[in-house]
Amino acid sequence: MANRNYEALYIVRPELKDADITKIADKFSKIVTDNGGTVSKAGLWEKRKFAYEIEDIKEGNYIIMHFEAPGTVPAELNRLMRISDDVLRHTIVKQEEVTAPAEAAAVAVEA
Repeated sequence: MANRNYEALYIVRPELKDADITKIADKFSKIVTDNGGTVSKAGLWEKRKFAYEIEDIKEGNYIIMHFEAPGTVPAELNRLMRISDDVLRHTIVKQEEVTAPAEAAAVAVEA
């Protein structure tokens, strides 16, 4: 089975210290690598205010991770993020193949 590119964005509690946030990001990165994937980029994006409160919390630390893995890995990450007390919200999306800008323009002109 071929590996695919994914992006995971998750929000952790605002009261966590930088060391704890790094530990959480490392934990989820390790899950990807232990299941046959590779992480190309992972780390703290920034702390932001929410548009609406989540569990009476008004802000959170956003963490983004880009990885390549088999199709079973996002399901496992989703399961573990859902049961984690530190993760408030998360999303994992499959990234489509990106064509070069010149190719995309040529396709648009032909259509």
